[in-house]
Amino acid sequence: MQLAVFDLDGTITRRDTLLPYVTGYLNRQRWRGWPGMLRVVPTAARFALGRADHGQLKASFIKATLAGSTRSELSHWTEEFVRALLEDGLFGDARAKISTHRGAGDRLVLMSASTDLYVPAVARALGFHEVICTALRWDGDRLRGDLATPNCRGPEKTRCLRELQQRYPDLRSVAYGNACSDIDHLQAATQGFLVNGASNARQMAAAVGVACVSWH
Repeated sequence: MQLAVFDLDGTITRRDTLLPYVTGYLNRQRWRGWPGMLRVVPTAARFALGRADHGQLKASFIKATLAGSTRSELSHWTEEFVRALLEDGLFGDARAKISTHRGAGDRLVLMSASTDLYVPAVARALGFHEVICTALRWDGDRLRGDLATPNCRGPEKTRCLRELQQRYPDLRSVAYGNACSDIDHLQAATQGFLVNGASNARQMAAAVGVACVSWH
């Protein structure tokens, strides 16, 4: 038995999930939410200048577009979004690897910087045992949109992996990720795999002994 830790965007899925989740929801709402995109521009400009991080940009984007939406509204959209994502948005090799780990009796963990609006639903649909992702704040039944936890990216992913390793001290850890920001936690696993990495990510992986694989 092993601890099998999978990233989501670009590792299991063929592309980013947050942008299509948000834009798909806004399209369902017709006009509501789209004007809020303009409120993201100042944070996006600070991000481009290195004065805002990924978590601040994510929170700004979600607050500008989804804030005020109810749990029911978002839940209905999440069901539709996840169903479509599983139909044609996943790498077949990712599904096969998840199935292999499940068949071996491994502990499956989905660990993603994407948010708890839909990551837990993806995890349930794919049969993961637990999920670690970025949580958002609510005001009762309505979404606020700012982050309730640290953005689960880079050093925070490594911290979460270390915590998992402490909880399961007798298990080897196998981790899968796709980006430069994943290299640190992939290196911290007993065995790490960079999936479909860009050339700079592959160079970083090779330098620290992380294996590179291609999934289709």
